[in-house]
Amino acid sequence: MTAMATGDLMVLSFNVIVSQIIRHYFPHSLLSYTTACRLSAFLQGLSLQLSTWFTIAFTFDRFVAICCNKLKGRYCTEKIANMVISVVSALSIMVNVPLPFRYEPNHILNNIQWGCRTVTSYLTSPAWVAHRYLTNISNMFVPIPLLLLLNSLTAHHILVASRARRVLKSSRGGAGEMGRDPELKSRRTSIILLFTISGCFVLLSVPITVIHILVGVTHTVTYQGSTSLYLAIRSTFLLLCTSSCTNTCIYALTQRRFREEMMNLLKSPLSLLCKPHK
Repeated sequence: MTAMATGDLMVLSFNVIVSQIIRHYFPHSLLSYTTACRLSAFLQGLSLQLSTWFTIAFTFDRFVAICCNKLKGRYCTEKIANMVISVVSALSIMVNVPLPFRYEPNHILNNIQWGCRTVTSYLTSPAWVAHRYLTNISNMFVPIPLLLLLNSLTAHHILVASRARRVLKSSRGGAGEMGRDPELKSRRTSIILLFTISGCFVLLSVPITVIHILVGVTHTVTYQGSTSLYLAIRSTFLLLCTSSCTNTCIYALTQRRFREEMMNLLKSPLSLLCKPHK
């Protein structure tokens, strides 16, 4: 969960604050340099991918913990969690490494490269076409069905287990206590949590996926003066960035251990700063 929150924080930092606020309202900032612009493009793509796949990894971890009792003891460990985080991070970096090479300087002044513009080969090169397909598949087309599948299987398992527990308690004459059963209450909360996460992720991620499909089908390469297409792309990108923080907010409101881990993460740098002072 800490890794998931870190990915979401990266999205808010690089895709919202740096890309949307600093770039538009501070046009003569550090991003005017081509090197900084290329680095920003890499960090934006990386943060979106990390946020998405850390969420998928955490959802799979919950699925194993709830539905796979035999695998739970071997998979749900700190060592496996660290390995999954490392693998996801490494693959995400590999996928986004080409992004800085998508841009070239707008102009060169006094041997300093300024601005960014897309290289001419981006629309015609087979390598760039393959990279676009890989990015779209890994960021949009795979995560949504995968998240829905994992959460549906988890919710189905919880419902079946709750029904069996209800029948068992009823056969033992505990029907009056079922409404106060903390286990059933916890399972109902888990189902609501799973469907809330799935619903938020799908509602906020599907619009930009639809835009990508339409643009790909119609072979649209420029806005061609269409303000409606520009507004649609910007609006769906805003929804996509919003989806990166909904899961963290949901878990922060509902999971006590998640709040404790975040507080420990925030306290760690403060404690390091306080030790030399003491």
